[in-house]
Amino acid sequence: MTFRNRLQYLLVKKLQVSNRQALQIILSGHVLINGSAVKTNVELSQTDEVIYNNEVLKAAKKLVYVAFYKPRGIETTLNAAIPHNLKNILPFEEELFPVGRLDKESEGLLLLTNDGTLYDKVLRNENKTEKEYIVTVDKEIDGYFLKTMAGGIKIMGKTTLPCTIEKLDAFTFRITLVQGLNRQIRRMCYKLHYEVLKLMRVRIGTLELGDLQPGGYKVLDGFQL
Repeated sequence: MTFRNRLQYLLVKKLQVSNRQALQIILSGHVLINGSAVKTNVELSQTDEVIYNNEVLKAAKKLVYVAFYKPRGIETTLNAAIPHNLKNILPFEEELFPVGRLDKESEGLLLLTNDGTLYDKVLRNENKTEKEYIVTVDKEIDGYFLKTMAGGIKIMGKTTLPCTIEKLDAFTFRITLVQGLNRQIRRMCYKLHYEVLKLMRVRIGTLELGDLQPGGYKVLDGFQL
């Protein structure tokens, strides 16, 4: 973690003091984190409460995680100026943001949260977070299509990472990716002269869509990949 995540930085920012003065305040033992005095420049988490001289310098943040079924036709954006935006259909008081995107014509699982550390954990390729989709296309799927999709296809100047794919019926397949390029599945299919008719995300890591219906949601106790 960087210095910005440390108690000393918080004191400098909130009390408008120097680094040396902030360190002296910490050593004095008058700073409380979650009700306990500290005397070291500890690393702070989102859920920590910090109090100095009876003043709350940092409120404890309650982390919220929600599995949400994004309906088709809704933009994955919180910008209220954009028609059919996600913000207008979310029924939550908390300010939650989506981790990742689904394009307007796609549907299925979105993870919503106010946990700012989760974004990188889910989206960075290094973490190998699997995203699973059920896709219906406009013509029959053949062996060449399955093999080529699985091996990687060049789109937007780069070759997609190998993925797993399974034929479910003549026009439908299940595909699991560990990356999330813009409209990746649609672009891959297009390169092979297939058009996507329906695209539904059913899993992110260990989180599954389950029996949620469009617009439905489930508040989670927590979220672990």
